[in-house]
Amino acid sequence: VQLQESGGGLVQSGGSLRLACVASGRTYTEYSLAWFRQVAGKEREAVACVDSDGSISYAGSVKGRFTISRDNAKNTLHLQMNSLKSEDTARYYCAAAGAYGGSFSPGLPHRTHVDYWGQGTQVTVSS
Repeated sequence: VQLQESGGGLVQSGGSLRLACVASGRTYTEYSLAWFRQVAGKEREAVACVDSDGSISYAGSVKGRFTISRDNAKNTLHLQMNSLKSEDTARYYCAAAGAYGGSFSPGLPHRTHVDYWGQGTQVTVSS
């Protein structure tokens, strides 16, 4: 599986961005798909996840502002980010995590659950 993100950039506080991830190489319908983010010197952590059964979960810090969605027919994953804050500044990664027939919801996957990573896309929110 290859995952390729796009859509990052520089935005002012309160603005919006939409991240996209295109998967190739194999089917990923059985995987949970998630967006992680990482700030230099800190651990990579999940912010949103959509399981293979459609269940969705969010980190508390982004709930109500971010929306994750997947389109299995187009092999794509999106993250709509609204009301962005300076603390959302990070490198965002698309990830495929094997839940082995279950789901991570209502929780989120840990980085050790991830089988495949994208290269990441930088999001910078200026205050």
